[in-house]
Amino acid sequence: MCFLCNNENAYRAYMNYVEARRRKGQTFSDEEAVNAVLDEMEAAAREANARAGNDDPASDKTLSPFFCSPINR
Repeated sequence: MCFLCNNENAYRAYMNYVEARRRKGQTFSDEEAVNAVLDEMEAAAREANARAGNDDPASDKTLSPFFCSPINR
């Protein structure tokens, strides 16, 4: 749950998911809830990237842990 604690949007989406399922009287596991929230967040990110014209994952340098910003000298 570290991701949820460090990301306010993820935590809010998780709590909304949990509350919606409880209101319907449905049971779920924590893992199922986290996976649903992550899927929802990934879909929203893909949609935002598509709207912005950044739908090519190869051009997304932030996916690499070794990406560094260029130094202007």
